This record gives sequence, structure tokens and C-alpha cells, in this order.
Amino acid sequence: MTGSYKLNVDLELLKKYNRPGPRYTSYPTAPQFSEDFGSSDFRAEIVDSNKVANAPNLSLYFHIPFCRSLCYFCACNTIITHSQERVEKYLADLKEEIDLLSGLISPGRKVVQLHWGGGTPTYLTPNQIKGLSLYIRDRFDIVDDAEIAMEIDPRGLDSRHLPTIREVGFNRVSFGVQDFDPRVQEAVNRVQPEGLSRDVVKTSRELGFESINIDLVYGLPYQTVESYTRTLDKIIDISPDRLAVFNWAYVPWLKKHQRVIPQEALPATGDRLRLLKLIIEKLTGAGYVYIGMDHFAKPDDELALALENRSLYRNFQGYSTRADAEVYGMGVTSISQLRNVYAQNTKDTKIYGDELSQNRIPTHIGYRLSDDDKLRRHVITELMCNGVVVKSDVGDQYGIDFDAYFADSIAKLDEFVGDGLLTISPDRIEVQGAGRLVIRNIAMVFDRYLDQSGDGSKSTYSRTV
Repeated sequence: MTGSYKLNVDLELLKKYNRPGPRYTSYPTAPQFSEDFGSSDFRAEIVDSNKVANAPNLSLYFHIPFCRSLCYFCACNTIITHSQERVEKYLADLKEEIDLLSGLISPGRKVVQLHWGGGTPTYLTPNQIKGLSLYIRDRFDIVDDAEIAMEIDPRGLDSRHLPTIREVGFNRVSFGVQDFDPRVQEAVNRVQPEGLSRDVVKTSRELGFESINIDLVYGLPYQTVESYTRTLDKIIDISPDRLAVFNWAYVPWLKKHQRVIPQEALPATGDRLRLLKLIIEKLTGAGYVYIGMDHFAKPDDELALALENRSLYRNFQGYSTRADAEVYGMGVTSISQLRNVYAQNTKDTKIYGDELSQNRIPTHIGYRLSDDDKLRRHVITELMCNGVVVKSDVGDQYGIDFDAYFADSIAKLDEFVGDGLLTISPDRIEVQGAGRLVIRNIAMVFDRYLDQSGDGSKSTYSRTV
């Protein structure tokens, strides 16, 4: 990529559009998933997906839910345990699911992307990581240049973890940091010395990992613009290839453990927006490209290049460069994303194991997309990822008159046009400059389910900026 990456943020603009809304890792979004879609529905769809001419490639996700301790800010699906027996039982069940799904998917389909998330995948011992990785490779055809990534907690590593992870073929790693400020770390029960974070990044580079991501969080207790400036300065010095900087949602009614965090210590809404302004301006000023939402990447990173050539994609794992792949999630709570359906596994480890022992996919809820869903998913994905919708391309692909079909939605875009965030021409809708900062708001205009359910349901979503 060429040119300047610096983005200047208008706080008044952020305040205006700071409303609850979906993140659009899927469309329709998870609240539309239903127990009416179950194991037999998903199995039938897998079989049908093999019959499509040039059946799509595969993106595999494996959920390792275990953690040694609870981070108070966490909203992930985790299990706090010190029982190796429980871990071994889960790994045995996970291998049963691998056998079941690999037996249903046509053997000619290639894996182009593979990701382990959690929880904490590195809760597993190096031997367990090696064993599971080899088991997966024995049952799926993974291409030589596949993107193979793992989420890593630096605090639980021993000297063999990173070498083993690299040895079995992982080429990307993602480290959680959140914040370097000691007071913030103590308040959220995640104490991680700066030196440890620097050491794992250094070792990862020496081992030849192709891409290193660091996760940060803003909106945590005791964070200020001054303290977070210090964290960002250190992160820029460490120089990861990618950064994900998440806006933390305080939802103690959903995650009861968050109640131990002192609410009075949380940044006020205005302070959160100032933190976001700081993050975007400081990182883009340091040469990172703002990919969208929470993500930043160096200009030569695949994500940045995909943004430039408009081939970026988005799924439950965030932004991706593998738009042609169907996602198959394995493990508790994992979500599969096929062309026609979404399917999510149960979160209960006992039910998970029981279902697999009966040779049933442990699907708990799911959703089958209508033709309208597929059309709107396409439009929302193009906006979220590439910032432009070419009306004639959409019309040709779906057999519609774009302006007529979306007349009501287009009328709602006037606000964004008036604020200089969007342009609408006879053949395209294109996001401009700061419009990328409120891209969720723009996408919401095309979401049929928000219109159906009314504004009250939006409170189930995080705020858009």
C-alpha cells in the first residue's frame, strides 16, 4: 500500500453515532439462531455442500475452552479448571467430532485456514498440542500455504510451547496483552509483566512465525488517555504485524464475574471515545493501516493488501483473506458458517460428549439463510470489509434492481451522506474517510431484522464505536 495511513478522529462524530448495534461477524446475527435447526439439518447441509461444483475450500476452527484463572473482563466461553482428566476427556471428544466431520466432508476439499481459539489453547501441554495437531493433519488435507494460527496466553508457556507450536505447522500467533498498566492488570485479574510479553514476541520472531498479532482492550477500569498512551508507545516499539484493539463491554447481567470490577473505576462514555480517538490516531500515525472495527495491520500485511484490492472478508474469526472458504467449527460453542447455514455447538461439555458418542454432530442452535438473507449478507459484508457496494454487480448476481429492492434502506443513508461519510452514485455506494469508523451504523441500514424487532432489541448489542 502507498500513501499516508493517518486518520484524524472527530469526537463529536463518534458521539453522534455511538449507538448499540451488531458487529456483523455473521448476517443474520446470532440472536436469529434457533433450536429449530439441529444436528440432522447440519449433517444434511454438509453432504449437500460437497455436491456443489467446485466445492469451496475449508476454514477449520477448534475451540479449546480451558483457562487456569478467570480474567474478570472476559466474555468468552471458558472453563476454569486444573483437572487434566477433564482436559483429556474433552480432547477425546474433540477427536470424535473431527472424525465425524472429516468423514462427512469430501476428501478432495482443501483446508486453507486453520485456527485454535479459546479459552486458552496453550492451556494444553506441548505434547497435547502436538498430538491434536497431528490428528487434525491426518484427517484433513491442509495446503502448504494455509494460514494456521493459535491464540496464546504468554503467562502459561513453558520453554517447549512455542517451538512445538511452530514445529507442527502453525505460522501465525496471537498474544493477549490488553494493557501494560499494573493497576489495570490487577483490577481485571490478569497480571502479565511487560518483559514477558516482549520475550514471547522476540522468541516467536526467532522461530520464524510469519505474523504476530497482539490483542489490546480499552474501556477497562482505571484506564486513562495518559496511561493508555504509555501502553500504546510500548506496543508500537514491540511492533507486532497486526493489532486487535477491542472495546470492552461491561455486561454483569450476562457475565456475573464482571461484578467484582468496581464500576466507578470504569471510564465514562466520553473517556472511552477519547481512548478510541487516541488508539486510531496513534496507531495510524505510527504507520499501521486501519482495517476496520478493532483491527490494524502493517501496510505489507495480508489484511492491509486485501483491504486495498477489495478482497477482504469477515466471519466469526474477524477479518479474513480467505473469502472462498466455508468455516467448520469444532469444540463446544464453536460456530460453523456454510453458504446456506450457520450451526453452533452446545456449550455443555457433557452434552457435547454424549452427542458425539451417539455419532451425532453436537449442534445446539443454527439458522438456514433465505435468499433475502444471502443478498443482505453480501451487501453488509461488502460494506464492512471493502467499503463499497457496486449496485450493478449485486443486481446481476442476485437478479434484482438494486435501487428498487433497497429503496427503504437507501433513504436511510442520507444522514451519512450529509456528514460526508458516504457517497451514493447511480452505480455504487461508497464509504468515505471517517465513514469507516461508523461502518456498523451504515451496515445496520440494510439489516432487515433490526427493523422487524424495533429499537428496543438493540440494547443486546455493544455500542458501535
